[in-house]
Amino acid sequence: MTDSCPPPPHPKGYDRYDAVTYTPYPSNIPLARRHVAQLAVSWDYSGAAGDAALLASELCTNAVLHGCVRGRLFRVETSLTGNALRVAVTDPRGERLPDPRTSGPDDQFGRGLLIVRTLAHRWAVEKLTVGKSVWAELDMPGDADAAPTGVSPYPWRQGQRGDGRPG
Repeated sequence: MTDSCPPPPHPKGYDRYDAVTYTPYPSNIPLARRHVAQLAVSWDYSGAAGDAALLASELCTNAVLHGCVRGRLFRVETSLTGNALRVAVTDPRGERLPDPRTSGPDDQFGRGLLIVRTLAHRWAVEKLTVGKSVWAELDMPGDADAAPTGVSPYPWRQGQRGDGRPG
C-alpha cells in the first residue's frame, strides 16, 4: 500500500489535531468512526461525539466506495479550533467529486451527503494535487475550557435548531 495522501505537518491555527491513515476496506469505517468519537470525548466535547462519528462514517464510506484506488490509502483528519470541530477525509481520486442526489424510498444508497448536509454547519470539497479532501464542520460553543462535558452544544437535540433550519 502506498500513502497517496501523506499527512501534513501539524497545521497551525488548530487547538487540537489528529490524522490517521486507513486501508480502503469497509472494515476500517467503524474504526475511523470510533476514533473520531473518542477524540471528541477526549477533547471535552462528548455532546458532539455522536454527530462527529456519523460525519466520519459517511465521509469514510464515500471515500471507500467512490474515492479509493487499489493499493492507495485514505486519511481521516480531525481538528478542533475554538469554535469548530472538523472531520476531513482525504482520498486519491480527485476526479470523482461528491455529487449530492435525491434518493428514492427503495434506494439502498445516496443518503450520505444528505446526512452530512443536515448535521454539519459547513462542508466542502478541496481539490488537491493528488486527490481531494471532503470536510465537514460542527460549530462548538466557545473554547474547550468553556464547554461542559456531556452537554450537547446543539439546541435542536431538545427540538430547537437555533440556526433557522427545521428541527
